[in-house]
Amino acid sequence: MKILVCVSNVPDTTSKIAFSDNNTKLDTNGVQFIIGPYDDYALARAVELKETAGASVTVINVGLVETEPTIRKALAIGADDAIRVNAFPTDSLFVAAQIAEQAKGYDLILMGRESIDFNGGVVHAMVGEMLGIPSVSPVMKLDINGTKATMTIEIEGGKEQVEANLPLVAGCQEPIAEWKIPNMRGIMSARTKPLKVVEAKSVEVTSVNKSFELPAPKGAVKMISADNVAELVTRLKTEAKVL
Repeated sequence: MKILVCVSNVPDTTSKIAFSDNNTKLDTNGVQFIIGPYDDYALARAVELKETAGASVTVINVGLVETEPTIRKALAIGADDAIRVNAFPTDSLFVAAQIAEQAKGYDLILMGRESIDFNGGVVHAMVGEMLGIPSVSPVMKLDINGTKATMTIEIEGGKEQVEANLPLVAGCQEPIAEWKIPNMRGIMSARTKPLKVVEAKSVEVTSVNKSFELPAPKGAVKMISADNVAELVTRLKTEAKVL
């Protein structure tokens, strides 16, 4: 079984975000980048399938050369080889088109349910449509038996059991697997694992980011004495407007 895992290169949630060029670009100075957390779950499940079912695992990223440390971490976690599509990921359609171009011939395509930078949650469906194969998300449990996948997916108010034949695309989330931390052997071997760089296919531009803005800062906390219930009620009515 051949598995392709799509990994995004996203800012760590602890990084302080700022914008440059009149708020049209992310200022990457001082920003730590990581594998997207949901992609980490997908990668962890792929490595488990590699260990139990003898699968091969390839990771793919759409990004410029600065994403290679993130790709090498995925290799250190247990992927066998990697593909980097040499292009800036402009939007979901562009990314999906690049993945679909490289995903032909794979039995299982795994990715996170969404990236944590834009939270679009649509790439898996787009890739499935482009390849003409099923796409299922968000997948909380995934088992493979021959050419059939059995999945548990989250739905509003509960869970649902789904079966589909391979090949398919799955958008993953917890608790499909536990994140894996690369060990020293994995880190050393990742340096020599194949990382193929391919040029992007031409895709029509359908959307453009005009500008970004940070959310409004949180207001100052107002402390009210526990003995002053009347003032608390007044402020809840007139300022917070929750009463």
